[in-house]
Amino acid sequence: MKILPSPCLVLGAALCLATATTALAQGNDLSVGRKMLMEDNPGELWIDQGKTLFMQKRGPKNVSLEQCDFGFGPGKLEGAAARLPRYFADTDRVEDLESRLLTCMTTLQGFDRKELIKKAISPAASSGSDMEALALYVTSRSNGMKVNVALNHQKEYDMYKAGEYLFYRRSGQTDFGCVQCHGEADKRIRLQDLVHMTSKQGAQEVASTWPAYRGAHYVVRTMQWRLNDCVWQMRLPDLKYATDYSIALTMFLNRQGNDAVMQAPGFKR
Repeated sequence: MKILPSPCLVLGAALCLATATTALAQGNDLSVGRKMLMEDNPGELWIDQGKTLFMQKRGPKNVSLEQCDFGFGPGKLEGAAARLPRYFADTDRVEDLESRLLTCMTTLQGFDRKELIKKAISPAASSGSDMEALALYVTSRSNGMKVNVALNHQKEYDMYKAGEYLFYRRSGQTDFGCVQCHGEADKRIRLQDLVHMTSKQGAQEVASTWPAYRGAHYVVRTMQWRLNDCVWQMRLPDLKYATDYSIALTMFLNRQGNDAVMQAPGFKR
């Protein structure tokens, strides 16, 4: 059963967002309002939805995801998300959380990968997608633990370096790159403050707070969505879901954010 946020929670979030905007207009940091919102984050409702989906026997094979291995062994979730992306021997590739979920949902449950990808990112103001809920549930099991993305395997190192290259690379019709928005402190687009990702603190904020509840969309969003939206705003070709491009960027950012304490869901404007 899909779980929608209660009208009271959504209204409360909207009121807090308005308060945050007012604070910004008065010269205060927008992060103050964001901290207020974290206290009653509607995104927490998606955790229970994700847990139900994780335990439920589904798909053509009618099995649950309890045998999915996120790096610590089948069904062991505590701390697993804090180590992602990482190399998996069974696929011989580096996978982030969402690509690993795709692997398990196709191999264990028998779902069609293409169909899963079509529905992975939900419309705004909806009840969200199965992938969004599952990603949040798995991540939530690492809350309170430190991000610890390793580069022990050659493919992990190669993916990290590819992500570093992509972060700094300028391309496309606007000759734009991630670093132009996220390479300096105190930058904003309209009222949106831009995370300074080349700083340790900024990278840690990114690594520890996704998936996050997006207040403007009334739904939980994942890192794959965030990267896809950034690529769209840079006027680059559409980013295909769970491809090496997005995994590489996530690998680079999460590695830079090592030692941050996981706190999902985050709250974004």
